[in-house]
Amino acid sequence: MQLSNTSSNNGSSSNRESFTAAVDQGTTSSRFLIFDTAGIPRASHQVEFPQIYPHSGWIEHDPYDILNSVKICIEKATEKFVAMGYRVDDIKALGITNQRETTVVWDDQTGKPLYNAIVWSDTRAKKLVHELRNVAGSEKLHELSGLPLSTYPSSVKLLWLLRYVHKVRVAAEEGRLAFGTVDSWLLYNLTGGAGKGVHVTDPSNASRTMFMNIHTLEYDDFLVNWFGVGKVKLPRIVSSSDPDAYGTICEGPLLGIKISGCLGDQSAALVGQCAFSPGMAKNTYGTGCFLLYHTGSQPVISKNGLLTTVAYTFKGVKGHERAYALEGSIAVAGSAVKFLRDNLQLIKHSDEVGQLASKVEDSGGIVFVTAFSGLFAPYWVDDCRGTIFGITQYTRKEHIARATIEATCYQTKAILDAMERDSGTALHALAVDGGMSNSDVCMQLQADIMGIDVDRPAMRETTALGAAIAAGFGVGLWKDVEELQTVNREGRSTFSPRTNQATRDRGFELWTRAVKKAEGWVDVKDGADSDVEV
Repeated sequence: MQLSNTSSNNGSSSNRESFTAAVDQGTTSSRFLIFDTAGIPRASHQVEFPQIYPHSGWIEHDPYDILNSVKICIEKATEKFVAMGYRVDDIKALGITNQRETTVVWDDQTGKPLYNAIVWSDTRAKKLVHELRNVAGSEKLHELSGLPLSTYPSSVKLLWLLRYVHKVRVAAEEGRLAFGTVDSWLLYNLTGGAGKGVHVTDPSNASRTMFMNIHTLEYDDFLVNWFGVGKVKLPRIVSSSDPDAYGTICEGPLLGIKISGCLGDQSAALVGQCAFSPGMAKNTYGTGCFLLYHTGSQPVISKNGLLTTVAYTFKGVKGHERAYALEGSIAVAGSAVKFLRDNLQLIKHSDEVGQLASKVEDSGGIVFVTAFSGLFAPYWVDDCRGTIFGITQYTRKEHIARATIEATCYQTKAILDAMERDSGTALHALAVDGGMSNSDVCMQLQADIMGIDVDRPAMRETTALGAAIAAGFGVGLWKDVEELQTVNREGRSTFSPRTNQATRDRGFELWTRAVKKAEGWVDVKDGADSDVEV
């Protein structure tokens, strides 16, 4: 549907209010938000889409479900925006942020996907990863790409597709296999698709593939050849903010609107928190949990189990042309709450988990290692699975609810400890956002377990806001990060620790013991579920 650019309202074109907008494509839903220049959402729409679980450890999305959910969100949010009296051309910049690592492959000639998207937390490639670790040159991967070899990055997902999906392999051999993370898939289709659409990505997304050199921000010949993807059409890497590289919307209510910014979701959340200085950090509690620590204009290769990633590259923004971060990635956070709701049916609604947890003073000796997909940072253990320790006749569902929240909080503390060792600097406060941050109980537990303040904004759509900010930089709506000092600063809440050091040490020691005991459950060399020709 094409909406009018000439709706009535709010003054002449010379004094009209300007807006930025963002697609926020996540693991379980897509959203489209339109922000004013103070960072307040004026219109939004959200659509959930199906999760596909073909086998244990396999998680997929239909690429068309992803695309269609985004199109619906754009249409519905824009309808609301125009109904408020604004015009489509009041939107001056549009950005995209997306679930990272999730891998999409399509036929470059037809534009049609050749397989479902393999989701970032999928573990089907565990046998392949075990093989790759023994291949000559594997010891160079971390230093070059910033990532350790695991089931997490896009590289091993693409290799699995090339090995086990016949039509993907044939397309590669014939030179028509296009690869991309979700940002590339969306950009390709929103700008015209086969024969017309742009095939690009930004460095924050490219840094999650293991194909890009983390130092040069270009594809690395050694990495591309080592993984054997030389025949695959990789997206061109462009700045996170750019007025031209991302193309324009080719249809629908935003026809002709330029896309001028793109960031992977966790980098977008860092930007949305306005964490533009080295030493600033944020933690996003979504399906997984992701802590990013700004390290400045040079990459820091972790010695303590963290990832080196690109925070953002803002073309033309002085001092912010290139920024890096250390990242701690937790595979399971909000999805553990969903597990309590959907699988165990201990709660009916996700927000009930905090209410349950608040009914008991502690977890009653329960420790829940939520390793549904193994453990990510800082452990990188792929042979453990979800395990509950300490069950007695005293145990109630309230204890399990509290232990579920604590699992995310303890993993966050482990990541913070690793970041302190890598950076030599201790954090004194942690900015937070994402679904689980809405729970006061969860955030208080996080402060109690870490021993530092937790800082929560009133407006917690920081991921989408970060993409909108990147887009604004792309078209010159802002020239410098100093202009964003007042964005999303009102109504912030601080949660301060109420525990002493001895209590925190005892709790973390128990968590660490539980992690050790959860290891070794799965034989990663047994690829019974992972080597199925499809």
